[in-house]
Amino acid sequence: MSAPTRPTAPGDALDPSPVGPAPHAPTVHGRHVAPHAPAHPAARVPTHPEPRPSVHEPRWPAVLAVLAVGLLYLALPGSLTLGPPWLLLAVVAVLLVPTITAHRMGKSRLNQAFGFAVLGVMTAALAAGLVRLVAALPTKAEAPETLLRSAAALWLTNILVFASWYWRVDAGGPHARARSHPRDAAWQGAFLFPQQTLDEDAGGGARAAHWRPNFVDYLFLAFNTSTAFSPTDAPVLSRWAKLLMMLQSLISFSTVAVLAARAVNIL
Repeated sequence: MSAPTRPTAPGDALDPSPVGPAPHAPTVHGRHVAPHAPAHPAARVPTHPEPRPSVHEPRWPAVLAVLAVGLLYLALPGSLTLGPPWLLLAVVAVLLVPTITAHRMGKSRLNQAFGFAVLGVMTAALAAGLVRLVAALPTKAEAPETLLRSAAALWLTNILVFASWYWRVDAGGPHARARSHPRDAAWQGAFLFPQQTLDEDAGGGARAAHWRPNFVDYLFLAFNTSTAFSPTDAPVLSRWAKLLMMLQSLISFSTVAVLAARAVNIL
């Protein structure tokens, strides 16, 4: 009966296989070196290409907002407007021509200058209408229906005017936001939108990497400020934006107070 044998391992005295490097192992100066193992694919650090700046942002919502302000001004009586009610619509329509032309020609500074001119005219008209509306309330110079219609028109005008201001000024304006990296625009901007806080690696994906706010986002922000008297989903980061939102909330509160006072008086 033969004795049981134990299993052999490489390098054991009972193992007939040679001990040492493989016959084809690389050598350096006569000494064998271990070959480099290929890196595991999971160990490689993925490289994400930098997102390209958007080359085009729709401007027609901002243009429609400006024209809507002029049309709302037509609902005001002559006693609450600067000049005839149609004057604001005519002025902003004339100013929109060089504004759009400068944008088409790629002259961003000229476009920005005309844009501020349009905003200045609309803001002056809004302020004059609000002051005259509040002054007309105790005198009862206007009919209740006229005051209610004027207060509603000024409340909507307030939203459109301040949405235009936020869109024009935030992060240097639409031209600067289009040329900058989305993450840089988020840190340089006055508002931090929810899409700008998404992590690309945590599920945000390409949407988080390429997202930029447009006019509709600022319109939503202005609407919330006029209805809730505070921002809802976008924190305010800069001081000038906080001052503008305080002013917008004050104007909205004044128009709502006029509506409530007239409604109580009618009842």
